[in-house]
Amino acid sequence: MIVSEIMTSNPIAVQPKTTVADAARMMLANHVSGLPVLDENGALVGMVTKGDLLRRAEIGTEGEQAGWLKALLQPASVAADYVVTHSRHVSGVMTHNPVFVTPGTTVAEVAHLMLRKRIKRLPVVQDGRLLGVVSRTDLLKALAAKLVQTPVETSDDEILKFIKSEIEKANWAPKAGLRVAVKDKVVTLEGTIFSDDERRGVITIAENAPGVKEVKDELEFVDPASGLAFPPTS
Repeated sequence: MIVSEIMTSNPIAVQPKTTVADAARMMLANHVSGLPVLDENGALVGMVTKGDLLRRAEIGTEGEQAGWLKALLQPASVAADYVVTHSRHVSGVMTHNPVFVTPGTTVAEVAHLMLRKRIKRLPVVQDGRLLGVVSRTDLLKALAAKLVQTPVETSDDEILKFIKSEIEKANWAPKAGLRVAVKDKVVTLEGTIFSDDERRGVITIAENAPGVKEVKDELEFVDPASGLAFPPTS
């Protein structure tokens, strides 16, 4: 899946000269956490988000004033902080040169960027023009659609093959001590596991096999420290 399939097209945008008050009102009215900032030629030059407005003098959240020593040694830094907390225009508070993606960027890459950069919205740009915005909400909508898809029709053999393949690929899974059986699309798991996390992991693999109706947990837990075995609880 790629960005063009899930992005919001023709997003609301502001300009550097837009007032902070107007930008805040637009975010609230449109239920968005950020807005792209475009110059007079329509090129993306920044992003302004709710996070950019957390430190403001008007609500007493600008933080403590810099001491005289920092003001003396780093006057430019102190001045920049003052602009962020007092500027009346988007140009003073926006994030310059924002991270962006293209319509062909994969959803996996988008999720990785959002997690690594700790951002919620990414502008979608192609040939220097803003085409849309992709947000965490868009990713959630895509996930929800996938989760409710109609299960494909599969045979017991195909289900068994899928589960065995996924277990083989999982480097955490205890390979030798597991037995998997499938009958009428009901999976039975037997054998030995060495932690509750392994149990949940193997069950999750079985639950994700296309066409599975039910998973029966008959796995036996063996405590690695003591060697004691505990039979299935159900």
